[in-house]
Amino acid sequence: MNKRNKIVALAGLAHAGMLGGAYFIFEKLMGLPPCAMCFWQRYPHGAAIVIAIAALFLPGPVLPVLGLLAALTTGGIGVYHAGVEQKWWAGPSSCTGSGQDLGALSGTDLLAVDAAPKLVMCDQISWQWLGLSMPAWNAVVSFGIAIIWIMAIRASRRTVY
Repeated sequence: MNKRNKIVALAGLAHAGMLGGAYFIFEKLMGLPPCAMCFWQRYPHGAAIVIAIAALFLPGPVLPVLGLLAALTTGGIGVYHAGVEQKWWAGPSSCTGSGQDLGALSGTDLLAVDAAPKLVMCDQISWQWLGLSMPAWNAVVSFGIAIIWIMAIRASRRTVY
């Protein structure tokens, strides 16, 4: 395996670690369900994993550039989400505020007596460490993974196939 593919594999594993780690640690071990914006942050990680796998088989810098864009996208969503949690700016009305948007529920939903899934608001911090919430940590780590993708792009330009 050449240097470029080792770097691409590292980037793909980092994205997989972010997805798997968040799911296992926060959802399964800690019982913290994700909010809508948490799911938004997961999609670019998933895309980056697929891109990394494809980049292992297809030469050139194009796929690493797409991996970089995926890492920057999830990092940007993480910054946006962290800002919503800190009340620096408004978030989507569908998952912020009081959560009392009863107009969006049907009559059946309002009268249901079985346990409904817990509504997780995007503007409430459910976990933080060292002063940073989950989306803020996602941004920090994702921007770190972006550096790995930049290394893969640079290695792609030097690799002879």
